Amino acid sequence: MNKSEMSTRKNILIVDDDERNTYALRSYLEFYNMDITIARDGSEAIGKLRQGLKPDVILLDMMMPVMDGYETLEALQADANLRVIPVIAVTAKAMKGDAEKCLAAGAWDYLAKPLDLNALIDKISNIT
Repeated sequence: MNKSEMSTRKNILIVDDDERNTYALRSYLEFYNMDITIARDGSEAIGKLRQGLKPDVILLDMMMPVMDGYETLEALQADANLRVIPVIAVTAKAMKGDAEKCLAAGAWDYLAKPLDLNALIDKISNIT
């Protein structure tokens, strides 16, 4: 998908403790005119959301210190105002069954690292 094919600008919350990942994702997504907010772990993400951040989608790394992706999904699911935000779970150590586990925990979709950036853009653009 090219830049002109994006239907609407999206607000994206990237939750990842690796600065290289957040830098690369931010750079790529900003090319598509997306607004990016970064949180370094699930606790920081939940704090930003409870303070009024309203992303169209959350890109959630599943393996982080402090509050990992599964704990973050649990907190999102426990809050009626937050459970409606689409979450794309992302993991580097993809193993058989990870996608199902993430979806069962409340993620809307799943991608393994290294990310297929075209697939990521397609998934984001299909979220209404």
